[in-house]
Amino acid sequence: MHHFIQLVVSGLFVGSFYALVALGYSMVYGIIKLLNFAHGDIYMLGAFAGFTVLSVGAGALGGGLIALIAIMIAAMAATGTFGVILERVAYRPLRSAPRLSVLITAVGASFALEYGIAVTFGPNPQVYQIGVTGGTLNIAGARITYAQLAMMAIAVLLMIALDTLVRKTRSGRAMRAIAQDPKACLLMGVNVDRVIARTFFIGSALAGAAGVMAGAYYGKIDFLMGFVIGLKAFTAAVIGGIGNLRGAVLGAVVLGLLESFAVAYLGSEWRDVFAFGFLILFLTVRPTGLLGERVTERV
Repeated sequence: MHHFIQLVVSGLFVGSFYALVALGYSMVYGIIKLLNFAHGDIYMLGAFAGFTVLSVGAGALGGGLIALIAIMIAAMAATGTFGVILERVAYRPLRSAPRLSVLITAVGASFALEYGIAVTFGPNPQVYQIGVTGGTLNIAGARITYAQLAMMAIAVLLMIALDTLVRKTRSGRAMRAIAQDPKACLLMGVNVDRVIARTFFIGSALAGAAGVMAGAYYGKIDFLMGFVIGLKAFTAAVIGGIGNLRGAVLGAVVLGLLESFAVAYLGSEWRDVFAFGFLILFLTVRPTGLLGERVTERV
């Protein structure tokens, strides 16, 4: 039984990283039907933004959870701002362009981010000089570190905050309205550009938070770290029903659990094969995802 609990904990932990990144995919797609394939690299940018803050203020920040939160806030501000700039420079001028043009632009932005970081920080992995390991907690024989609990708690709080913002605030109502009919929102005086920019800020900030947590927990970061997790987060968003925020979280949890059990029973070399193979099989059964709805293309 303790082995089963250990695998569940590991799956939920990995799933929390996927969820924070997957939410950005779903938010942007839900509003402007854009697959922002540079989003995984914003996760990487968040890790390097945190690394920069840590390098500059190592003496003042020290280590532990408080330092992690401070670094995370700084990285969220940096990645959120970058997301707004990316939307304004690369995506907004192409809203009326063919989908292929926007897709190619997103791929180009992804490569520009990756190799821009490689040039700035070097191609070798960088070490995160922050200690968040702490002790361990035993639950029915399964070991859970306090660092895992803290990071999962932070991830859950961020998800709850986003869900509350989208469902309970005026800004969230504007986001949902634009997702339904942007032209009608324009006629009613809604500042669509501002709402879309705000969406990019929030989605990018969440990805940046995940990047900092990954760097702090695993201890190393590199300029390609966003590629695979970007694909995994996109997979999670699709499994949950892309455009549905709660679906993105559900898809991330499902994917994290599946990977955890696949690694335990098939081996770590099967992790990615199983994840993407499952996506293909799942979409043949439910093309719209777990919580997605079938929609018609806007004319």
